This record gives sequence, structure tokens and C-alpha cells, in this order.
Amino acid sequence: MIASFGVEKNDVARWAGFTGAIFSVCQSLTAVAWGRTSDRFGRKPVILTGLASTMVCFLLWGMSTTLPMAITVRAIMGGGNGNVGIIRTMVAEMVPERELQPKAFSLMPLVWSIGSVFGPAFGGFFARPAEQYPDIFGHIEYFKRYPFVLPNLMACCVFFISFMTGLLFLKETLHSKRHTRDWGLLLGEKLTRPFKRPEGHAKRRRLSFVDDEASAPLLADPAAPSSEQIPTKTEPVTLNEIFTRQTSINLLSYTFLALHSVAYDQVLPVFLNYPRVVPDETNTHLPFQFTGGFGLSSDKIGTIYTVYGITCGIVQFLLFPTLCARFGVLNCYRAASTSPLPAVSSPRHSTSQNSPISHPALIFPLVYFATPYTALIQSTTARYAVFLAIMLVKGVVVIIGFPCTTILLTNSASSLRILGTLNGFATTFSGLGRAVGPAAVGAVFSWGARQGYAVAPWWMLGVVAMFGAVPAWFIVEGDGPSRGVAQPTEEDEEEDDEEEERSLLARGEGGGEGRVGNVFVEAVNYGVPVGLGEGGGEGRKGGGKKGYGTLE
Repeated sequence: MIASFGVEKNDVARWAGFTGAIFSVCQSLTAVAWGRTSDRFGRKPVILTGLASTMVCFLLWGMSTTLPMAITVRAIMGGGNGNVGIIRTMVAEMVPERELQPKAFSLMPLVWSIGSVFGPAFGGFFARPAEQYPDIFGHIEYFKRYPFVLPNLMACCVFFISFMTGLLFLKETLHSKRHTRDWGLLLGEKLTRPFKRPEGHAKRRRLSFVDDEASAPLLADPAAPSSEQIPTKTEPVTLNEIFTRQTSINLLSYTFLALHSVAYDQVLPVFLNYPRVVPDETNTHLPFQFTGGFGLSSDKIGTIYTVYGITCGIVQFLLFPTLCARFGVLNCYRAASTSPLPAVSSPRHSTSQNSPISHPALIFPLVYFATPYTALIQSTTARYAVFLAIMLVKGVVVIIGFPCTTILLTNSASSLRILGTLNGFATTFSGLGRAVGPAAVGAVFSWGARQGYAVAPWWMLGVVAMFGAVPAWFIVEGDGPSRGVAQPTEEDEEEDDEEEERSLLARGEGGGEGRVGNVFVEAVNYGVPVGLGEGGGEGRKGGGKKGYGTLE
């Protein structure tokens, strides 16, 4: 796409890196603001805003016809979406149990792997549809004028489905907003009610509600504090609460990981697309002076990334939770950063002092150092086999590294109260890394292509990865953020759900809704709890008399 704007071949990598960098820069500039906004107004509104903004920007990106327009759209796209940090915050709020964190936090990389399958495939197979499929799209002027809009239209459809799913079914996790009426959930409940089986309602867990109501006094004790009367912290989050020693180390480690791994992913398609050069004595002086790439078209690059994404998704789903349960999150992260295998003797909750990992092999630098030399292999089969092996090794360590560092960062927080802002800062610093990395590597790639040193960008990444492995040895795995004052418990969530159900499911017999009056609950045969809600008013339609509601 960058080349279609009239950019010279040797400068494509530089401008592709800059286009990716401007997205990360703008995202990092607004991430903290999005985090603080989610702490004040709720997680769900921020996520829906980000999805809508990205959907519109994807359409504009596909219709970009000049380099300045493409850069502007990418900047708006980055600044209008802070969902990465907000989603991590929601996962941490929903899953505070340490033993469940590896499975929960592995979902985001798993979704990323799925996107790695379909994203490049859509881009490779559906870009320039009027040229690739002239019988179908050759007569449509829109696709001739905007040759890259079709895969982005498909992406917009995915974003629309995600937006509607979040609007109708996503529950707010910020405690101060959990009691606010959510019209999206109300609509989702009404839309899905006809598809629910009536017999399934009796299977829902209601025993605690029945027991509480049966044993509760008829009149509440005015001296007893209610959940609404419990004081909550309203003081603004301070930087001293956020930037403790361990959170700072985790943020530094996360920034380095984002810098070199994302830069590698950004420059790799340019390397695969760069023309092949047959090595001879005029252009090759090993081990450093040589040039050339794989000379692949966009559809073949998409196929490679499809295989890569499928494999990474399988590894993510099957391997990562097992490794974390066996060796612990900190050991797995250190192994991904520096060593091929974690120490078997290390306990699960390890520290930097009692989990020694000897003979570090520095997997990331080895992957980066080896990548450019695959272009020198003359046998096509051997060249692809070695390259795919290197890609898969890199994919495995990234799959382990990113969720592990996310878990470690979450557990280093002192309270859930600061988690939204902390993840905003994490997005900011990682965004800076994702901005500096691709831009620098793209510029070095263009310089190396002109000077005949194809190793330059890859060896630069290797050196950065070596420095990025150092902070991992100073990380101490924390116990996780405390819930703080007035944070929701399981009983609170059940009571909230019951209260919401009472307001949602009370209906009048005459076809209209009855006003919910006193609620009487009794246990019937076999211990199955049944709620009978007495409506205190007339049915609104059909001339109904007194309305009765059922508590499902």
C-alpha cells in the first residue's frame, strides 16, 4: 500500500515504519487519558468509543490515496483507541484469582493470533480486487479507485459485530458504575429472552438469595451499614501509588518487549517483499555485507502469516496455561526473554533470588540475528523451512512473554483502584516503544538496502533485545492488587444480578408491565428456589388487572 503512493522501493520500509510509529505515538499520548476516563465513567463506554472510532478509521485508511492522508488517518486511529489497557483492566477486575490469570490473560494474545490469521489473509487475498479478480470486481469503479478498501470493509464488519456484542452483552466491571442502569444490557436481555429455555431458569444458582431473604429481619436495622453506605475512596490516584519500584521495572520490561517484537513484525513483510538478490563476489562479503529478501507477493506473504497465526493460536491455547501452571508466570517470562527452558526446581511464586536460570540463551536476539541470513539460502524448500522455523520460535516466545508481563504488571499494582490508570501508562510506554521501534528499524532497513548491509536492522533489534532481557532479572512477582474499600464481592455481584432481574423481568399479566411492589420468596419442593413478584399496579395494556412478575 505504501508503494502504491509513489514511494521508492528503498524507502518503503522507512515510510511503513513511520506510518506504524505515528499510530503508536498518538496512542501513547492518549492512553493515560483513556485510562483515567475509564476510572471515572466506566470501562464499557470507553471500549465502545474505541471500537467505533477504529471502525471509521479503518474505512478511511482503505480509501487513502496519498501518503499524508494515510499518516493522518493512522494518527487519528491511534489517538482514538485506548482499548488495549482498558481490556486488561477489565480482565484483572473479573479474574482476581492468581491460578486463573494465565488462562484469562492468554485470551488477548489468542485473539491477536486469530487476527494474525485473518488480517494478513484478507489483506493479501482481497487487496487490489479489480486486478486480482477482474471477472468479479473489474467493472466496479469504486474498487479501481480505492484498491485497498475491500479488506478494510471486511474489517469494518468485524468491528461492527464487536461493537454490537459489547453494547448488548458486555457488563461494566468498574464498581462505582455497576449499579448504573445499562440500556444496552436491557436491550440485549429483551432480544435474547425469546431464545432462552424456561426450564433453564430453575438451574440458576439462587440458594444464597433465598437463604438471605428467609433469615433476614422484616425491618432493616437502621444502624447496619448497607453497601451504598460503605465509604469509597474518591481521592485522585497519585503517581507515587502508580510508580512503585516493581511497577516501574515491569513497565520498563514491557516497553522493551513491545519495542523489539513489534518492530520485527513491522519490518518482516518488507523483507519478504524485497527482491531476491543472487549472492556473488560483487555484492556479498560475509558475514555482514549482503542484501536481498524473498521477493514474495502480497498473497504469498498473507499465506505465510496465516500459517504463522494458526500455529501461534494452537500454542497459545494448549501450551501457555500449562507452562504457567507448571513453572510459574515469572519463570516463564524469564525463559521467554532469556533462556530456552525455565528452572524446574523453582517454586511457582518465585523471586529473582530463588529462581536462578543458568546459561541464558537470549532467544530474541538469536532470532533477530539469524533472520536476514535466510535470504542467502538458495534452495527454495530449505529457505522457507528455516524461515518458518525461526518465525515459529519467535511466535512461541512472544506468546509466552506478552501475557506473562501483563500478569506480572497487574500483580505489581497495590490496588484495583489504580489499575485503569496503571494500564493506561503501560499502553503509553509500550506505545512509545512500538513507535520508536518500527520507525528506527524502517530507517535502518532503507539505509542497509542502499549500502548493501541487510543485517543492519536485524542486528540492531538483537542488541535492543539483549538490553531488554536485563529488567526481567529484577522482577519480583507480587501478590496481586487488593480490592480496596467497597470493591465488589461475589455476594455483591449476586445481589446486583438479582436486583437487576427483578427490575427487568417483572411483567403485567394483561400484556403490560406491572409496577414491582413487595417481593416474597419461598422455597418449594426439592429445594428449588422460586421467586414470586407481586406487581403493585395495573397492567399498562390489554386491560390487565393486578400484575405479577416472576424472578427468573
